[in-house]
Amino acid sequence: MSATPSTPGIFRYTRLFSSLVKFEHTLFALPFAYAGAFLAVGGVPGARELIWLTVAMAGARSLAMALNRMIDAGVDARNPRTAGRELPRGALLPWQVAAFAVLSLAVFLVAVYQLAPIVRWLWPIPVAAFVVYPYLKRYTWLCHVWLGAVDGLAPVGAWAALENELPWQAWALGGAVALWIAGFDVLYALFDLEVDRAQRLHSVPARFGVKAAFRVSRVAHVLTIGLLVVAGLGLPVGPAYWLGTAAVAGLLAYEQSLVSPRDWRRLDTAFFTMNGVIAVVFFGFVLVDVLVR
Repeated sequence: MSATPSTPGIFRYTRLFSSLVKFEHTLFALPFAYAGAFLAVGGVPGARELIWLTVAMAGARSLAMALNRMIDAGVDARNPRTAGRELPRGALLPWQVAAFAVLSLAVFLVAVYQLAPIVRWLWPIPVAAFVVYPYLKRYTWLCHVWLGAVDGLAPVGAWAALENELPWQAWALGGAVALWIAGFDVLYALFDLEVDRAQRLHSVPARFGVKAAFRVSRVAHVLTIGLLVVAGLGLPVGPAYWLGTAAVAGLLAYEQSLVSPRDWRRLDTAFFTMNGVIAVVFFGFVLVDVLVR
């Protein structure tokens, strides 16, 4: 009988923590981590490696988001766009999010120790990066670059986790992801332009203006394609990889066409829906490439 009243509570907290970590945004980084893993082995990794890689990614991302929400709780409470998040509105308590962060770290570490030995030494690097990121907007507009670099670790880490090495091709792929993420994060900061200026927080739009933000974003996305090409030139890839790179280029161009310095109305569509599509499409072409070799 005691299980019945607790059931709604379980569902409630599941929804709250899923919302806290924006579970749906896993579509941004996870497909690129898989792409790094598949390109690393030149085929389909074993089921065991893929399962533990997925668990490690889920743990790492949950940890990163929990830390971000805890550190930024005060900033979020003063921003109308983010005041409704779980911590500012009191739906979750700080100790609950802290406990969730500890649990996420434990999950991440258990998974890490099932993978290649090199990642058992490297895991503090992403964890430290997760802690530093939320503070950067208080000091520098380079926070976008840091966020991109953190997400760019996904394919790099996946490569290391399977092959126990970090060749330059892995870094090129990671650099492509870093620039892709930084490029759209610069424009996403437009939503908080006036709030950032009022609170003396830093972003490219707040520091350099709207037009400059669009220029930075577009240059970053051009360089994204450049690094995907560089990575492909160093790997034994086939036509499907190059078709995937061309598809990403076309989708990024379309994404950029949805918004302009004078019209941000479709910013959510451009930078959430489209980025999920881009990640999945690229991995799809990588999967075809390794299957038909």
